[in-house]
Amino acid sequence: MREPLPARYVISVFAQMAGVHPQTLRNYERTGLLSPQRTRGGSRRFSDQDLDTLRRIQELTAEGVNLEGVKRILALEHELAETRERVHDLEVERRAAVEATHRAYRRDLVPVRSALALFVTPHRRRQGE
Repeated sequence: MREPLPARYVISVFAQMAGVHPQTLRNYERTGLLSPQRTRGGSRRFSDQDLDTLRRIQELTAEGVNLEGVKRILALEHELAETRERVHDLEVERRAAVEATHRAYRRDLVPVRSALALFVTPHRRRQGE
């Protein structure tokens, strides 16, 4: 999981950077679409990661998706990113386990050529002989 980026923008600067009204940002926060960090005094501080999220919200709303739809899409995108990260981690673990297994093979064993062996059992006597 990515570490959260440092929050450094106050709401007025962030709104200006994003081209939205500060009230829009407050609304997005209220609906759970944005989660800015807070100072001890309660002031909002936005990060570059928040800006990326806001741009994604703007893309989706421009395509006609309502805020509940945007919220669901963002949650699914987040879940997909986490799943991809987990798959990557499992792939790394799998490769390491395979390499460890190969290193553990006994190197003193030498393959033997295949040979065909026939086992012949003595014939049984026929009954009555």
